Amino acid sequence: MCAIAGQIFPAGNKAEKCREIYERMYKTMTRRGPNQNGYFIDENAALIHARLAVVDIENGLQPMHLQLGDKHFVLIYNGEIYNVPELKQELEQLGHTFETHSDTEVILHAYAEWGENCTSRLNGIFAFAVWEKHSGRLFAARDRMGVKPFFYAIRQGSFLFASEIKTLLAHPFVKPEIDRDGLMQIMLLGPGRIPGNGVFKDVCELLPGEQGYFDSENSVFSKKIYWELQDREFTDTFEQTVEKVRYLVLDSIKRQLVSDVPVCTFLSGGLDSSLISSVADRYFSERGERLKTVSVAYKDNEKYFKATKFQPNSDENFIKIMNDNLNAEHTLVLIDTPELVSALYEAVDARDLPGMADVDSSLLLFCKEIKKVATVALSGECADEIFGGYPWYRDKTIREREGFPWAQSTAWRAGFFRPEFLEGKDPTEYVDGYYRKTVEESSVIAGTGKLETRMKQMINLNVKWFMQTLLDRKDRMSMYSSLEVRVPFCDHRIAEYLYTVPWEFKDHKGCEKGLLREAMKGFLPDEVLWRKKSPYPKTHNPSYMKAVSEELKKVIADPASPLLKLVKKDALEELMISENAVPWYGQLMNTPQTIAYFLQLNYWLGKYNVDIV
Repeated sequence: MCAIAGQIFPAGNKAEKCREIYERMYKTMTRRGPNQNGYFIDENAALIHARLAVVDIENGLQPMHLQLGDKHFVLIYNGEIYNVPELKQELEQLGHTFETHSDTEVILHAYAEWGENCTSRLNGIFAFAVWEKHSGRLFAARDRMGVKPFFYAIRQGSFLFASEIKTLLAHPFVKPEIDRDGLMQIMLLGPGRIPGNGVFKDVCELLPGEQGYFDSENSVFSKKIYWELQDREFTDTFEQTVEKVRYLVLDSIKRQLVSDVPVCTFLSGGLDSSLISSVADRYFSERGERLKTVSVAYKDNEKYFKATKFQPNSDENFIKIMNDNLNAEHTLVLIDTPELVSALYEAVDARDLPGMADVDSSLLLFCKEIKKVATVALSGECADEIFGGYPWYRDKTIREREGFPWAQSTAWRAGFFRPEFLEGKDPTEYVDGYYRKTVEESSVIAGTGKLETRMKQMINLNVKWFMQTLLDRKDRMSMYSSLEVRVPFCDHRIAEYLYTVPWEFKDHKGCEKGLLREAMKGFLPDEVLWRKKSPYPKTHNPSYMKAVSEELKKVIADPASPLLKLVKKDALEELMISENAVPWYGQLMNTPQTIAYFLQLNYWLGKYNVDIV
């Protein structure tokens, strides 16, 4: 994994390209890419790369060049491609030769051979840019599921791009400004954000499955979607579906275990991480090696844990069951309240925006410790969105309710706003407009029944919105410690096949992710295979609520706190004493996390010197 950035100037622009600016941008990229760096600067383009070496460590340096006749291509790339052997063989048959075994070189040759159509051949996670020196245009692309980020801004005729917002903000053309639409996102949609939008004014992001060309001659960025979820007629039997799912899941996990640096797996004791760990354990054992697994827990959590509908049991016993069944070397990371609160602010530095509160900060702390044992980790994100694992897929009342199912509190959220920021705006219409647009864009073939139509809408909503928030979290919190986290369930082949599978199959035995459980029989002890879904572990220690409340009291007591320019003081005071626990976002952000979100928002406004315009 790496960080990329660059600037494409308008054709004929003779403005001096300041190396100092690009070095300042590079300094923001070193956490993502600590091993190597590279620059390419010519009259109309500057490309910057910071590398985390994972495959072919000695080679694969970037920017990477390819000269074919009078054509000169320069590539910078962030990601991993998992079908390199097949691509390389095909390209060699077409006359291409390779000097390394890095996937970087394969992408470069694939683009030289197939142009923009190369993206449809890639199986992996990626964000990359190719400068065509001979034509004066830049090609940019992002992977189908949106695992890797690609932010950009067009300013003064220049195309600026980067893996993270902080790198764009290091360029003098991009200011830390936020308009009213950005504020609405932060307060009414956050920690989610509008697809393709970077919250900061005029900062955009390539959508998942989107690519485009920036033409320096005309300073125009022409984009198109090259992949999205499409419905089609489904004819497989249940038995055939089970076999197909089993093949796809096993193939995806095994492809993502390839690395020249140490690999580990997250292990929560839940279905998704346990399946990945079990498959990985067999993979390494067959090679005479030993898998490393890692788990996170919180001090005194067992003492204070109370079962809920969304979190029916704790992870400890299930992690032990898995460890007893694996030949793995296990590491447990224990997090205490003070460090969890302190890391709230570092998590904002990592994400460049307020995030999922302690759900972010705990993962950030977790990844710091994982980095001590491995450079690559595999995690179970995206299985719930694709296989229908969340409660809102299966609870009929929630499922049939209009609006984003993970955020049903727009009116309550809007009540925190100072009135001048809402003048002339209807918060409910603002949020519901994006909901309806996504629902209407869902691909559903003619003749599909009411339930099946709704389930496809739900998948599309989750993949385009909720899953992107979690992928942002995964990418920023892990790469902040130079840790590459791969997500096997986010393989586009799994997503596009499962989108067409009937809900009746997915809901096998009336159990969330019942199809996945049936398909992966034999890989897990039954008590783990059929364990009721439990979300990412969070602290239940009451000391956390006390600690974040004390922090918020300090913010409220300071008239200069930037938060108070946006949020009503009395609403914050009420939040800390209210017994009406309205979820802010999803299953995990309740009252303590809502308080923590406002702490992050206050810190972000100040640290990033955000100017509300």
